[in-house]
Amino acid sequence: MNGLKAYNGRKRLFGLAAAGAIAVAATTLYLCRQDVFGAAVKPQITEHKTERSAWIADWRWEAGVADLEAVAGGLTSLQMFAAYFDPSDRLLITEDFRDALPQIREIAVRKELKELYLTLVNDIVFPDETASQKDPGLVSRLVADWSSRKRHIDEIVDIVDTIGLSGVELDYERVAENDWPHFVQLIRELQARLNTKGKSLRVVFEPRAPIEKLDLPEGPTYVMMAYNLYGGHSGPGPKADDAFIAKHAARMKKLPGSPYIALATGGFDWQLETGKAVGITEGQAAKLAERSSSAPLRDGSSGGLRFDYKDSNQAKHTVWYADGTTLAQWINAAKNAGIYNIAIWKLDELSPESLNQLRSSSSHYVE
Repeated sequence: MNGLKAYNGRKRLFGLAAAGAIAVAATTLYLCRQDVFGAAVKPQITEHKTERSAWIADWRWEAGVADLEAVAGGLTSLQMFAAYFDPSDRLLITEDFRDALPQIREIAVRKELKELYLTLVNDIVFPDETASQKDPGLVSRLVADWSSRKRHIDEIVDIVDTIGLSGVELDYERVAENDWPHFVQLIRELQARLNTKGKSLRVVFEPRAPIEKLDLPEGPTYVMMAYNLYGGHSGPGPKADDAFIAKHAARMKKLPGSPYIALATGGFDWQLETGKAVGITEGQAAKLAERSSSAPLRDGSSGGLRFDYKDSNQAKHTVWYADGTTLAQWINAAKNAGIYNIAIWKLDELSPESLNQLRSSSSHYVE
């Protein structure tokens, strides 16, 4: 789960005064509109509830739990990214998750966070602890026919029942084109089974997923990833910008129900000579910024922060990352495109300003 332009300008005093006068006049005219009988007409206020959701990753669960303590009261749900597959295509729950779960439950009860989900990802973990990440062949085998889907669904339902969660989330990526009809059928069948148990289903789509062509069922909560515009697959840049978010928010109109758009915290550190990029948290980025000869610059088109530094070997690095101001800009970009439910990947060394973006539950807009 994953271009900046900063500008400054001056305006003459006369220009600012004129702009202010025009704005006041326009506002007065709008607020004092009259109907055909001469009575003042008040603007229509539409309330949009903005739900917040977030993930905790098993390999960074201590930092995630610390952030959860601060934001749990503002979340609709929490997804625990902790279920993979062994070489026999059976689900594998990590020890880190088992260690984290009691603390997550305690916070959830105390903060009245009622919805906890287990996220399944199509990574195969081998005995030597290497992994085949986002394995498309695994998905092919899981969804191939009724028998393979039933075996997979039986295992999912058993785990959700045993752990005692609200439901499960599928985060299967790099799905082969020929497998999409079978994957949609898995969604239908799993949704039906979970319904009989009073459990819920969430489904995550990566940006490349052909959601416009899929006949998706009503019922599950759908999530569209709107990040990884730049990352380990590219040169330096922000995880997302306003145009990228608006593009995928527009695509989401095809999704049933009230879908979530997923935004990513943290960023990437590129070693410029090798081109290698390493994912970093917001907290790690702030520490690396101390090595820079200048303060981070904010990009206008994405709200992201950028800085350069040299490591102990004098190798040059470029870092792009998101802070609370970045998240606020991305959330507004999604809202402006008509998507109000926000999912955050992930809770992990977030600043107080970023954590504050996860606490808001509703806003009002004049239409």
